[in-house]
Amino acid sequence: MSEENKDLGDKAEEAFDSAKEKASEFASDAKEAASDFADDAKKTASEFTDSAKEAFDNLGNAGGENKKILAGILAIVLGGLGIHKFVLGYQKEGIIMLVVSILGWFLCGIPSMLVWLVGLVEGIMYLTKSDEEFYNTYQAGNKPWF
Repeated sequence: MSEENKDLGDKAEEAFDSAKEKASEFASDAKEAASDFADDAKKTASEFTDSAKEAFDNLGNAGGENKKILAGILAIVLGGLGIHKFVLGYQKEGIIMLVVSILGWFLCGIPSMLVWLVGLVEGIMYLTKSDEEFYNTYQAGNKPWF
Protein backbone atom coordinates (compact mmCIF):
# COMPACT_ATOMS: atom_id res chain seq x y z
CA MET A 1 0.00 0.00 0.00
CA SER A 2 2.86 2.29 0.54
CA GLU A 3 3.66 2.11 -3.17
CA GLU A 4 0.06 2.96 -3.91
CA ASN A 5 0.28 5.90 -1.48
CA LYS A 6 3.43 7.05 -3.28
CA ASP A 7 1.57 6.99 -6.62
CA LEU A 8 -1.32 8.89 -5.07
CA GLY A 9 1.11 11.37 -3.51
CA ASP A 10 2.91 11.81 -6.84
CA LYS A 11 -0.41 12.26 -8.62
CA ALA A 12 -1.54 14.76 -6.00
CA GLU A 13 1.75 16.63 -6.31
CA GLU A 14 1.42 16.69 -10.12
CA ALA A 15 -2.18 17.88 -9.83
CA PHE A 16 -1.09 20.56 -7.37
CA ASP A 17 1.73 21.70 -9.68
CA SER A 18 -0.67 21.71 -12.62
CA ALA A 19 -3.19 23.76 -10.62
CA LYS A 20 -0.44 26.23 -9.63
CA GLU A 21 0.54 26.65 -13.29
CA LYS A 22 -3.07 27.14 -14.36
CA ALA A 23 -3.63 29.63 -11.54
CA SER A 24 -0.49 31.48 -12.53
CA GLU A 25 -1.61 31.60 -16.17
CA PHE A 26 -5.07 32.73 -15.10
CA ALA A 27 -3.58 35.47 -12.91
CA SER A 28 -1.39 36.61 -15.78
CA ASP A 29 -4.39 36.69 -18.14
CA ALA A 30 -6.45 38.54 -15.53
CA LYS A 31 -3.71 41.14 -15.07
CA GLU A 32 -3.49 41.65 -18.82
CA ALA A 33 -7.28 41.94 -19.13
CA ALA A 34 -7.40 44.41 -16.22
CA SER A 35 -4.64 46.46 -17.82
CA ASP A 36 -6.50 46.52 -21.14
CA PHE A 37 -9.70 47.49 -19.36
CA ALA A 38 -7.92 50.30 -17.51
CA ASP A 39 -6.44 51.61 -20.76
CA ASP A 40 -9.85 51.52 -22.45
CA ALA A 41 -11.43 53.28 -19.47
CA LYS A 42 -8.77 56.01 -19.55
CA LYS A 43 -9.28 56.47 -23.29
CA THR A 44 -13.07 56.66 -22.89
CA ALA A 45 -12.78 59.11 -19.99
CA SER A 46 -10.42 61.27 -22.02
CA GLU A 47 -12.80 61.28 -25.00
CA PHE A 48 -15.71 62.16 -22.70
CA THR A 49 -13.74 64.99 -21.12
CA ASP A 50 -12.76 66.38 -24.51
CA SER A 51 -16.33 66.27 -25.81
CA ALA A 52 -17.68 67.82 -22.60
CA LYS A 53 -15.15 70.66 -22.84
CA GLU A 54 -16.11 71.22 -26.46
CA ALA A 55 -19.81 71.28 -25.58
CA PHE A 56 -19.31 73.79 -22.77
CA ASP A 57 -17.07 75.94 -24.96
CA ASN A 58 -19.79 75.99 -27.61
CA LEU A 59 -22.36 77.02 -25.01
CA GLY A 60 -20.20 79.90 -23.86
CA ASN A 61 -18.98 81.12 -27.23
CA ALA A 62 -21.54 80.53 -29.94
CA GLY A 63 -24.28 78.62 -28.19
CA GLY A 64 -26.88 80.87 -29.78
CA GLU A 65 -29.29 78.10 -30.57
CA ASN A 66 -29.54 76.85 -27.01
CA LYS A 67 -30.00 80.33 -25.56
CA LYS A 68 -32.28 81.27 -28.42
CA ILE A 69 -34.72 78.45 -27.78
CA LEU A 70 -34.58 78.80 -24.00
CA ALA A 71 -34.97 82.59 -24.10
CA GLY A 72 -37.76 82.38 -26.70
CA ILE A 73 -39.81 79.85 -24.76
CA LEU A 74 -39.29 81.67 -21.46
CA ALA A 75 -40.27 84.98 -23.09
CA ILE A 76 -43.51 83.49 -24.43
CA VAL A 77 -44.46 81.59 -21.27
CA LEU A 78 -43.08 83.85 -18.51
CA GLY A 79 -42.34 87.01 -20.48
CA GLY A 80 -43.71 89.49 -17.97
CA LEU A 81 -41.31 88.29 -15.31
CA GLY A 82 -38.29 89.07 -17.51
CA ILE A 83 -36.62 85.71 -16.97
CA HIS A 84 -35.60 85.58 -20.63
CA LYS A 85 -33.65 88.80 -20.09
CA PHE A 86 -31.69 87.22 -17.24
CA VAL A 87 -30.90 84.21 -19.45
CA LEU A 88 -29.45 86.51 -22.09
CA GLY A 89 -27.43 88.44 -19.49
CA TYR A 90 -29.52 91.61 -19.35
CA GLN A 91 -30.02 91.96 -15.60
CA LYS A 92 -31.14 95.60 -15.62
CA GLU A 93 -33.83 94.97 -18.23
CA GLY A 94 -34.95 91.80 -16.45
CA ILE A 95 -35.36 93.66 -13.17
CA ILE A 96 -37.31 96.43 -14.93
CA MET A 97 -39.72 93.90 -16.43
CA LEU A 98 -40.10 92.05 -13.13
CA VAL A 99 -40.78 95.21 -11.09
CA VAL A 100 -43.24 96.65 -13.64
CA SER A 101 -45.04 93.32 -13.82
CA ILE A 102 -45.39 92.99 -10.05
CA LEU A 103 -46.17 96.63 -9.26
CA GLY A 104 -48.39 96.95 -12.31
CA TRP A 105 -51.14 94.97 -10.61
CA PHE A 106 -51.67 97.93 -8.29
CA LEU A 107 -52.58 100.02 -11.35
CA CYS A 108 -55.40 97.75 -12.57
CA GLY A 109 -52.90 95.41 -14.22
CA ILE A 110 -52.43 97.53 -17.35
CA PRO A 111 -48.63 97.92 -16.99
CA SER A 112 -48.37 94.20 -16.23
CA MET A 113 -50.31 93.28 -19.37
CA LEU A 114 -48.08 95.54 -21.46
CA VAL A 115 -44.94 93.93 -20.06
CA TRP A 116 -46.37 90.45 -20.71
CA LEU A 117 -47.17 91.56 -24.28
CA VAL A 118 -43.58 92.78 -24.71
CA GLY A 119 -42.35 89.40 -23.48
CA LEU A 120 -44.61 87.56 -25.92
CA VAL A 121 -43.45 89.70 -28.86
CA GLU A 122 -39.80 89.27 -27.90
CA GLY A 123 -40.25 85.50 -27.59
CA ILE A 124 -41.73 85.29 -31.05
CA MET A 125 -38.94 87.47 -32.43
CA TYR A 126 -36.28 85.31 -30.77
CA LEU A 127 -37.67 82.08 -32.18
CA THR A 128 -38.18 83.41 -35.71
CA LYS A 129 -34.65 84.73 -36.12
CA SER A 130 -31.92 82.49 -37.52
CA ASP A 131 -29.37 81.20 -35.03
CA GLU A 132 -26.63 83.42 -36.43
CA GLU A 133 -28.84 86.51 -36.52
CA PHE A 134 -30.02 85.88 -32.94
CA TYR A 135 -26.47 85.41 -31.70
CA ASN A 136 -25.18 88.52 -33.47
CA THR A 137 -28.10 90.68 -32.32
CA TYR A 138 -28.76 89.63 -28.73
CA GLN A 139 -25.65 87.86 -27.48
CA ALA A 140 -22.74 89.47 -29.33
CA GLY A 141 -24.47 92.75 -30.21
CA ASN A 142 -25.98 93.24 -26.74
CA LYS A 143 -29.31 94.61 -28.00
CA PRO A 144 -31.54 94.40 -24.89
CA TRP A 145 -34.95 95.38 -26.31
CA PHE A 146 -36.70 94.09 -29.43
